[in-house]
Amino acid sequence: MTRSSDSPLRFALLGAGRMGAEHGRALVGLPEARVVAVADPVEEAAQRVARLTRAARTYRDPLEAIHDPEVQAVVIVTPTSTHAALIEAAANAGKAIFCEKPVAADLGETERVMRVVEERGVPFQIGFQRRFDAAFVQARARVQAGEIGTVEQFGATGRDPAPPSLDYLRLSGGLFLDQAIHDLDIARFLVGEVEEVTVLGDARVDPAIGEIGDVDTTTALLKFVNGAQGVIQNSRRAVYGYDVRTEVFGSGGKLVMDATPKTPLLRYGEGVTMDHYHFFMDRFQDAYRAEIAAFVASLRAGEAPQPGPRDAVESLRLALACTRSLNERRTVRVAEVRAEAGVPS
Repeated sequence: MTRSSDSPLRFALLGAGRMGAEHGRALVGLPEARVVAVADPVEEAAQRVARLTRAARTYRDPLEAIHDPEVQAVVIVTPTSTHAALIEAAANAGKAIFCEKPVAADLGETERVMRVVEERGVPFQIGFQRRFDAAFVQARARVQAGEIGTVEQFGATGRDPAPPSLDYLRLSGGLFLDQAIHDLDIARFLVGEVEEVTVLGDARVDPAIGEIGDVDTTTALLKFVNGAQGVIQNSRRAVYGYDVRTEVFGSGGKLVMDATPKTPLLRYGEGVTMDHYHFFMDRFQDAYRAEIAAFVASLRAGEAPQPGPRDAVESLRLALACTRSLNERRTVRVAEVRAEAGVPS
């Protein structure tokens, strides 16, 4: 999408929940963008986000917003099960697309929809916000510059403060597609593609999660194509709050993206105390806004947004490989996961 004027890009927000409001605030803060429409089947929610973003119109049907002639780009933050159809509709309508992960829970559907995007030539960005966090951005640049030599090991920890509802988990696609995919994507971002995975997992937080066929506690071993090794640990519960830590270790040193205080203040008295991020939207608020700003900047420059269709496909493939390893209790080569396999059972 090449800009022919200096007028703001006109957006529709598809979905008026928590993330819809977050992305709406990000767009309001950009003079190069303007929200003109909000779509949500819950009219009250659509009206609330429309007031927040000063959007002129609301729709109950997101397809109506996609086909609004004033809309040039869409931000999709609807339930996962609707993403693929909305992406395809927007691509066919010639609208630029930002979509929260994943495109779909099925690899074949994801690949098919990404082909539509590429055939129509519309800009597309998938929502992996950690790639826009300042620490991860600097770490990637330093790794690529060779500052820590040859990467030999990767480690990541991702723990949420508490599990979502069982109703949510039943539709989530499982821990690796819903939660750990962010750690898997950042492994690809910092180190490279993964060749094979070996996963342990169980329902140690809540037996009811196991009863619906999911897990809440996992450890994944990764073997990267370049020979590096990796470990990713995930949990649905951390009683002290949101916990995300990442390390890249190389022959010349290491880079650590550690859990940081929410406020840069330590209290010394009977020991040392500090506050802590409780939720991912607190920890990555700046990253969420940076990813939307990057999307807008790429559209105005006529450049392909990143992360794009390939990242949507390959990070999902890796998450599905982990799911297969968990379920089949064996090491799985990522290349085994093909479109015809769909979601491993």
